[in-house]
Amino acid sequence: MITYINGRRHELNVSDLPKNLLAFLREELDLTGAKKGCGVGACGACTVLVNNRPVRSCRKTVADIVDRNVLTIEGLARGDGSLHPLQQAFVDAGAVQCGFCTPGMVLTAHAFLLANNNPTREEARKAISGNLCRCTGYQQIIDAIEAAASHYR
Repeated sequence: MITYINGRRHELNVSDLPKNLLAFLREELDLTGAKKGCGVGACGACTVLVNNRPVRSCRKTVADIVDRNVLTIEGLARGDGSLHPLQQAFVDAGAVQCGFCTPGMVLTAHAFLLANNNPTREEARKAISGNLCRCTGYQQIIDAIEAAASHYR
């Protein structure tokens, strides 16, 4: 059984399949960008993309990613280590404060912009409504999504 995580092929063992996906990413693969917030899929801090769709990794098992493509925040940056335009837009707009929600927020926004590269502010608000942020007040996050949209066109 295989999966692709951040573009790299990973062989999965049968013993991996029942493991919690968030724990597997963090503990087995040292991909610590996804955070354990609520543990019940309500806050979005653990969001990763599976086949370009946001999923709450705290509510999934490794079995759920067999033969799928997983993108974590670590895989979004460019090959040379520079930030993806969406990540840079978050920095430029001041949409990063404590940073706890940022990886999940960025990946949710990335999936949204892949599907809608010319969104309204209201569409952007709705797209990230499942991701909670305690620090920014969301305005800067919407500004960042709006600024980054041109890079997806």
